[in-house]
Amino acid sequence: MIRKYWHLGWVVFTVLTLSACQSAYYSAMEKVGIHKRDIMVDRVEEARDAQQDAKEEFSSALDQFQQMFGKPDTDLQDQYDRLNAAYEDSEEAADDVRKRIDSVEDVSEALFEEWEEELELYTSSKLRQDSANKLRNTKRKYATLISAMRAAEKRMDPVLNALRDQVLYLKHNLNARAIDGLKGELKSVETNVARLIQDMEKSIAESEAFIADLQES
Repeated sequence: MIRKYWHLGWVVFTVLTLSACQSAYYSAMEKVGIHKRDIMVDRVEEARDAQQDAKEEFSSALDQFQQMFGKPDTDLQDQYDRLNAAYEDSEEAADDVRKRIDSVEDVSEALFEEWEEELELYTSSKLRQDSANKLRNTKRKYATLISAMRAAEKRMDPVLNALRDQVLYLKHNLNARAIDGLKGELKSVETNVARLIQDMEKSIAESEAFIADLQES
């Protein structure tokens, strides 16, 4: 029981420490004229770029998987090495996407909290209402954006799992018969990659629209 509470306490401490570090970072950036709104735009752009990179890596991995079939035995080791490298690149790209989305969520929470608090500082009811309307509109568009990002993120796991399975299977069964045995998995992988790319493209489009709207408002 004590160990359980110690672990919980450590998690809480870590979260609070990270939160404090982020708050200090935002405060330091504001002192040099870079506000949370600017940081949010940068992070959405970084998340968009990470998704674009991931889309390309997954497409490359699928291409390597497709190329395995019909190859002679002498090429199997080379094909395995290429598939394994493509899988590792895809996994790394996926991790980057997750981190970038988390960073977008972090700064958005800080921005919206600050915006809400500063509404109380207005003496003009007209300006307060106008700012509140913009906040509500930005939150609505952000909700659409983060939903698209998370949907694309979830699509990555089935593809990564399938690619990992292929790599592990080939690692211990590197022969033509094993390659033939994986043909049945090809259609499923192709379908999952196609869905992932579709969701990625939707999320990228939402990111670009959100950035444009935030810069104009």
